[in-house]
Amino acid sequence: MPYGYLCLTPAACLLASALYVYPVKAQSLPPPVDTARDLDRVVVLGRRQDLLGVATSASEGVLGLQEIERRPRLRSGDLAEYVPGVAATQHSGSGKANQYFLRGFNLDHGTDFAQFIEAMPVNMRTHGHGHGYSDLNFLIPELVQSIGFRKGPYHADIGDFSSAGTARYELADGVDRSLLQLEAGTDDYARALAIGSAELGAARVTWGGELQRFDGPWEDVDEDVDKANLMLRVSAPLGSGRGHLLGLYYDNTWNAPDQIPSRAVAQGLIDAFGSIDTRLGGDSSRTSLSGGWQGDLAGGRFEASAYLVDYDLALWSNFTYLLDDPVDGDQFVQFDERRVSGFELRQAWNGDRWQLRVGAEGRRDDIARVGLSHTRERQFLEPIRNDRVDERSLGLWADGDWHFTDALRARIGLRRDDYDFEVDALQPENSGRADDAITSWKGSLAWRVAAPLELYASWGQGLHSNDARGTTIQVDPVSGDPVVPVTPLVRSEGSELGLRWFEDRRFSATLALWQLDLDSELLFVGDAGNTEATRPSERRGVELTAYWFAHPLWQFELEAAHTHARFSDDDPAGDHIPGAVPVVVSAGWTADWRDGWHSSLRLRHLGDYPLVEDDSRRSDGSTLVNLAVGKRWADWGVELDVLNLFDSDDHDIDYWYASRLPGEPVDGIEDLHFHPAEPRTVRLKLLRRF
Repeated sequence: MPYGYLCLTPAACLLASALYVYPVKAQSLPPPVDTARDLDRVVVLGRRQDLLGVATSASEGVLGLQEIERRPRLRSGDLAEYVPGVAATQHSGSGKANQYFLRGFNLDHGTDFAQFIEAMPVNMRTHGHGHGYSDLNFLIPELVQSIGFRKGPYHADIGDFSSAGTARYELADGVDRSLLQLEAGTDDYARALAIGSAELGAARVTWGGELQRFDGPWEDVDEDVDKANLMLRVSAPLGSGRGHLLGLYYDNTWNAPDQIPSRAVAQGLIDAFGSIDTRLGGDSSRTSLSGGWQGDLAGGRFEASAYLVDYDLALWSNFTYLLDDPVDGDQFVQFDERRVSGFELRQAWNGDRWQLRVGAEGRRDDIARVGLSHTRERQFLEPIRNDRVDERSLGLWADGDWHFTDALRARIGLRRDDYDFEVDALQPENSGRADDAITSWKGSLAWRVAAPLELYASWGQGLHSNDARGTTIQVDPVSGDPVVPVTPLVRSEGSELGLRWFEDRRFSATLALWQLDLDSELLFVGDAGNTEATRPSERRGVELTAYWFAHPLWQFELEAAHTHARFSDDDPAGDHIPGAVPVVVSAGWTADWRDGWHSSLRLRHLGDYPLVEDDSRRSDGSTLVNLAVGKRWADWGVELDVLNLFDSDDHDIDYWYASRLPGEPVDGIEDLHFHPAEPRTVRLKLLRRF
């Protein structure tokens, strides 16, 4: 086992967590910097931030606090939608991770879209429901200080899950005033939120907590969401730098209205807000401790961080009803119990015209049990998979920046990732060990052709890891048929041409032309307990963002993305990629009026997309509009959010597959299965600052 030193114990993680810092003082860093991580260290103005001479691609940026808090949102996972080109939908209950779409990827619940809470990863490897599962329900949105994002595999400091993009959520280190907020809305929605901070000598303590209840608009299922979140952060000067500790706690139970077959609605068996199986839902918890230190060391800037996550999930689903088992039904439970530990080290040196950065990161997923079992009305019937997994990785990277002239600069990066997989399976023949390694090169050029205009050219190799169970599998756990193990690490390769226009904080725009090729992506399917081979793919597209700060208090936004996504091999089934959304458009108008009034109006459109490879079945797409109107006084505030303002009956998501209802043929019927967008929802917030 070449990475035995990554077997981090809880005590080791707690000790290492004293070595990381969250920056609290505004300070200027010489360009270039990492916009997904470092822009919070300057005065964050979000989209009004001048990234000319700072960014290394057109498809990276940062959102500030005001942009985050002004946008109405239905769920915590909608935070991912703040990244231009990302769409976040839901096909199940509120406690489940959102479904993400970006750059022609149906990212399921996170695959190929890396998300971080500061230096702590959100994506779960070898997860019970899906590899890369990325659940943001443990975040309190009001405590998110900024969101940095980057797209494409052009950045050496990010490895797995980042081929399509990366988002990093920085949390608040102190608030100006404490906040108490109460919310109520349709469908028995209720939420209480409290946030505060205090100075204790040289230390700053920041805390927050939320409680949420919600039943949802469903005809025969009360979601009965019972969610609790807590955050505690302590930061203080430590030696020549500053350190912090961050504790997060999340617990949630819910019932789930899953996707339903359209024929059941057409036949009058249920309506669009009904369910076939009313005994679905989940129970999830997540507790984490992270921390570290940042300061001057060895003639440069040094950062060290560590984290420890304790995570549990039980998720009951039923997508095919009576197709596989006409007697007991097809309901199953997916379970996941794990402890995730890891660290990250970074060092940067700066010269007059150059910057050199090096880094190392390690992660261990110590998974006590992961798998699925056949159930009926949430009662255990028989196991399908129940595995013990130990997955470890080590990543080493370096990149260097050089300013050839005041207008022309370049970045070259190199990354090496090594993985170890060890699986102890319920079926002994599926147990085993595997390992793999991959080296990736990156490069970018930036040319300031005029005072308000910069051009970019980027290229990079990336990777997509596969589920550890797929690397050792030999037989299908249900049929017993032989199965070929998957390739542990899969190569991706992308390139991009772009421009950025920034005009005196009154207008900002970016344009990116990109392409991304992915080798055969062999995935472990958590819903079936086996592997599924998908085909090599190629995607190319164009992305446009434009922000017009028409008035110091007004802001107009337009974010549009078009993608052409196809399988790149020859197959009579067709070359369309199911779930690859070709068009994503987001537009908004935000205003601060006189006497404390403010408003935000936002539109999100998803174009119609293929559901099968030959493009014979397509989703109609969706268009939703959200509105927020509020007023704030010195100490008090009130806000009204109207979500799905025009009460659209579009679908949140569509699928095409076979399922079986009572009385139907034993082979089932292929049909459109959908989850409707929630109808018009009204929520009222009352807040008090102290």
